[in-house]
Amino acid sequence: MRYAAIGDSFTEGMGDELPDGSVRGWADLVAAGLAAATGEPVHYANTAVRGRLLGPVVADQLPAALALDPPPTLITLNGGGNDVMRPGCDVDRLVELTASAVRQCAEAGVRLVVVSGADPTARLPRGRTMHRRGVALTTAVAGLAARSGVPFVDVFADVELRRPGYWSPDRLHLGPAGHRRVAGLVLRVLGHPGPVPALDPGPDEPRRLRTELAFHREHVLPWALRRVVRRWSGDGRTGRHRDWVVVPAGATAQR
Repeated sequence: MRYAAIGDSFTEGMGDELPDGSVRGWADLVAAGLAAATGEPVHYANTAVRGRLLGPVVADQLPAALALDPPPTLITLNGGGNDVMRPGCDVDRLVELTASAVRQCAEAGVRLVVVSGADPTARLPRGRTMHRRGVALTTAVAGLAARSGVPFVDVFADVELRRPGYWSPDRLHLGPAGHRRVAGLVLRVLGHPGPVPALDPGPDEPRRLRTELAFHREHVLPWALRRVVRRWSGDGRTGRHRDWVVVPAGATAQR
């Protein structure tokens, strides 16, 4: 098994930081889960970069993944989350880009799994607009995947994952519990069913004015200022694992 993950911050693993400051994320957990399920080492690459739009993911990361030596046997593709946050988002164009990725993987004989992003919009500014675009994109990509015979992991529609406890403080990136749940959803689609991690049931924390003001000061305002000066979170960054790393057969899929 040679597994390459491409995408943006969702696939890079932002929000699932380890004690040394590095990130892990659901794709790392999927690689470990595959190694545990098959009892064999898994070669793993992750070229996802935070802030990337879907265009560069398909134009740059996908060819790099297909050019790995030896070539991958499995690729997961996620993207579009940053696009739907931008003014003038063209959902049809995003579907065309996804269709191009499907064709390229089919021509290369590489199994592709398309993974939708999670839905953070309930607690974000302009959330209704982003949710509407996210629904349109997810629905269209699900249809494309069905017509193409490509497995599709509909993380966006996972209602459980919308609970605040699955998210990091910025409300835009999943926290450790969220990444664990996504890994379970992906592994299930890949044919390795098992319990999908879920938080203990209980009431969600109420939204208080002080909390909302702190959130906007610490996360929304810096995000808006970066866009004014056209600075992106992924500037100067490259993928974490641009070549194969070996995940041993005894790897642990969960924390």
